[in-house]
Amino acid sequence: MIEAWHVRVIGQYIMDKVFLPRADLGLLYQALIDEGYQVVGPQQQDGAIIFDYLDDVRDLPWGAQEKVAPGSYQLVQSDEQRCFSWNTGPQAFKPFLFKPTQLLWTGQETSTGVTFKPVEPNAKPLAFLGVRSCDISALYLQDKHFMHGVYADTWYTEQRNQLCIIAVNCSQSAQTCFCVSTGDGPEASFGFDLLLDEVDDGYLILPKGEKGNRVLARLAVQDATTIQLDQAKEQLQTASIQSRKMPEAETLKRLIRHLNDKQWLQIAERCLACGNCTSVCPTCFCSKQESSQELSTNEYQQVRYWDSCFSEQHSHIAGKTIRGKISQRYRQWMLHKLVTWQDQYQRSGCVGCGRCISWCPVAIDLVEEVNVILEGEVHE
Repeated sequence: MIEAWHVRVIGQYIMDKVFLPRADLGLLYQALIDEGYQVVGPQQQDGAIIFDYLDDVRDLPWGAQEKVAPGSYQLVQSDEQRCFSWNTGPQAFKPFLFKPTQLLWTGQETSTGVTFKPVEPNAKPLAFLGVRSCDISALYLQDKHFMHGVYADTWYTEQRNQLCIIAVNCSQSAQTCFCVSTGDGPEASFGFDLLLDEVDDGYLILPKGEKGNRVLARLAVQDATTIQLDQAKEQLQTASIQSRKMPEAETLKRLIRHLNDKQWLQIAERCLACGNCTSVCPTCFCSKQESSQELSTNEYQQVRYWDSCFSEQHSHIAGKTIRGKISQRYRQWMLHKLVTWQDQYQRSGCVGCGRCISWCPVAIDLVEEVNVILEGEVHE
């Protein structure tokens, strides 16, 4: 398996790409349909870029651009006729593979006892159009948890094995992005079947593997011009320069020395423990299970729901709440994400997408808080 955290070289695939005119983007959509996929793509819904089932390329977010900052996410409309001129919405892959609500098994009480019945996966071939490199890295981290542990998750695994991924390189970085620091962008370098660069007059395309080449064979592509190739490379370089800086992984390990830092209390005065950051984080995977019974039929259900380590109940074990204070819960989240994941998965659990920053209702900035804690070492 390709690891998600190798060093990227900006523009390393640019010269190998072919060109699809913007007017022919619908042919790519149709090629995916003809290959048997249901297409999931970005759309404007409820004031955000949302990945949902796509009926036509006209439903893509044409001209939409993001204005993001800590605690702020807003879409604005531009005259530029591009459909991928944004960075991230609140979600990409995660709700389709690790579903917010997952029925695990059912039971029926009979005269001879309870009969249990497992819930079979209902996976279908899905083609994700327009995902970014940070989300592909997050997908591979989710793979490690759900597929490559001691107990593989059946529902996740079945759907993961039926994905076709059409990635798009970022042409700019949002104010909250720091994927260059984590090694997860702005250019996708693995994990895709087709890779696009959106330029002024269309799309540069790079296929990878059997799936990607089958889709590309259905398209009447052209040779890319030097102008198009140069523009794509310049966009990647611009996005790289714009990306914020997070300390490198080895430096982040020093956070574990600061369990009693007063900054945790400062953060807790602002934090609402709402769980927004864990909900939008593409790598978070906390869950809980609940049982229910239908009295009229004596049927039982066991359901898994998304959970958050910011919930007070999440750490309730054997009648005791282990992390009763918000300061403890925020510390748990940050240190697990940035430090102890390095022991579990040999890298940070953060892919630099910046969602936790822009979707925090009180504008807590993860990068800023990390730097405040580490800068305190100078004064200790």
